[in-house]
Amino acid sequence: MYIKFTGSFVGAVAAVALLCGAANAADWRGWNIHADGYPNTTAMDKFAELLEEKTGGEISLQMFHGGTLGSQPDAIEQVRLGGLEIGNFNLGPIGPIAAEANVVSLPFIFKDVPHMFRVLEGEGGQVIAEGMAAKGLVPLAWYDAGARSFYNGAKPINTPEDVTGMKVRVMNNDLYSGMIAELGGNPSPMAFAEVYQALKTGVVDGAENNWPSYESTGHFEVAGFYSLSQHLIIPECICINADVYNGLSDEMKAAVTEAAVESADLQRELWAAREATSRKMVEEGGVVVNEIADKGPFQAAMTPVYETYLAGNPDLRPLVDLIQVTE
Repeated sequence: MYIKFTGSFVGAVAAVALLCGAANAADWRGWNIHADGYPNTTAMDKFAELLEEKTGGEISLQMFHGGTLGSQPDAIEQVRLGGLEIGNFNLGPIGPIAAEANVVSLPFIFKDVPHMFRVLEGEGGQVIAEGMAAKGLVPLAWYDAGARSFYNGAKPINTPEDVTGMKVRVMNNDLYSGMIAELGGNPSPMAFAEVYQALKTGVVDGAENNWPSYESTGHFEVAGFYSLSQHLIIPECICINADVYNGLSDEMKAAVTEAAVESADLQRELWAAREATSRKMVEEGGVVVNEIADKGPFQAAMTPVYETYLAGNPDLRPLVDLIQVTE
């Protein structure tokens, strides 16, 4: 959960820091996997601009986009160890490091994207943030990464039975494989770069992802049915090295957080526009989009996935319960 501070307060903080010659002066480096023009890239550049402005020039941030400083798992470790100060990460690959963050990868844990943000900006988000901080990553603000839904080339998916026997590409995570297996399908973990050809040649029957990924990769060209299951809603975050953050004065922490939150507001606005554009493009390209009238049977089918997960992570049951009761 983050707290917004007024512009006048942050401006006063920056002025005081500048007059006092604060000891926090630093040149930071930041990692982002996305390319130019992507909502996150624009928002992270805005974060860098705001960071310098709100700290009175005491902190500057040089962003490295397109994964130029390494893969996401490598960059997560670099931020944890202090080789980088800042990273824009998906919580999926943070899950194996911080157990609390892995909860967001449970299928159908969130009702929809607004519900996800209500959780993250409330008590549930605080629990996740504390778990991440204990592993060296402090989340400053949450970014939108949309909802992942099923797509394939044969038919709409409206019930779990429609997945039966279907070979579905998933990310390499036991939770995602378990989800497909419980729906009666055959999970097929593989690298994202291989999915287009796998769909085209029938190595897999379907896959799952958000609107921009479905559109930008051309997957809609070889899998023309998109079913709005929204089974995975995994956020992204701006993370800072815990030691760097804890070494800041309270005033500087407020300024850094303010910059991050404002960048998140921009990212969410840009993401919504990008989703709408991607959906329009694929529909104009002939894709059949179907709303799933009742997600209840899908959610009920996930009971064994949750039971297996919580059997191995009993301490996380209160967090799962908290998320599920959050309105």
